[in-house]
Amino acid sequence: MAPPNKRRPGFSRKAQYKIFTGYLVAFLGAFGGLFLLAISYLDPTAFSAIRKGAADATKPVTEFFTAARSTGQKGTSKVSAYFDAASKNAEMQRELEKSRTQLIEARALKQENERLKSLLGLVEEEAKPVAIARLISSSSSSTRRFATLGAGSNQGVESGQPVREQKGLIGRILDVGANTSRVLLLTDASNVVPVKRASDGIVAFAEGRGDDIIHIRLINIGTIEIKPGDIFVTSGNGGLYSPNIPVAIVDRPASDGALGRPLSNPAGADFVVVQPIYQPELVPAAKGGSADDSSDAQTATEDTAEENGAAAETDETAQTSQAGTDSEAAQ
Repeated sequence: MAPPNKRRPGFSRKAQYKIFTGYLVAFLGAFGGLFLLAISYLDPTAFSAIRKGAADATKPVTEFFTAARSTGQKGTSKVSAYFDAASKNAEMQRELEKSRTQLIEARALKQENERLKSLLGLVEEEAKPVAIARLISSSSSSTRRFATLGAGSNQGVESGQPVREQKGLIGRILDVGANTSRVLLLTDASNVVPVKRASDGIVAFAEGRGDDIIHIRLINIGTIEIKPGDIFVTSGNGGLYSPNIPVAIVDRPASDGALGRPLSNPAGADFVVVQPIYQPELVPAAKGGSADDSSDAQTATEDTAEENGAAAETDETAQTSQAGTDSEAAQ
């Protein structure tokens, strides 16, 4: 009778080395995590420097995988679009006819806005982008919503600058490293953006909730009706974000405004644009002009004051009457 095999499963020296290596890696990982956790509580500045250094060190690898993911998504969308082209052709034709009318109306409004801005002396210089880079990572499951941008102080990026893509606002720069930056996304609970409804300029605040939902909180709650499909854009109030950047579209009304979803998707964005901090400037309006020009300038001033939340209609009416009297006396 053969003797029983009493060898333990770990008798092999190679297997023992594998088990030892696994325990060692697990111990070092746990120790490193506890060390970083302690540093984050005891010295947040040092922890921020470590995080920035790690982001800069892993930037090439992260950019490679981000580019590969973007290429895969584009390929999938092209294949899907090829099979759906026939069914969408008729719908696109109808949308094209509708868009032509809207384009004519938009051009007319643009010309009117340019005329009113010239009367008010409002100067708006076309701001050049600070940097154009990829979002190499973003958080989607955490309650805090951040993204990592592949550009930093070496590319001219500074804290507080807005970040946007073609579809709309992404967020703003929070921390800046040498070649990477951390972006506070629009959906983060601590991010608040002054907005207005694109159709009529009703002002509100867009607040993130940490769950891909935007809470649009109206300033004046009352008779204002919010409908699904309403578009809200940045108002430019308070600076930081330049006006008319698309922010969110309304899904359903709420007691103090509405709930919507952001128009931009950080996970699907290929390249994003870092803009300089918006600082509007006003220059004194040119003196003189006809009574009609004075009336138009005063009306535009009242509209701007209403957008910023001013409530001095009686005083403005008195100023308008006084301006008309002065103009007639001058004539």
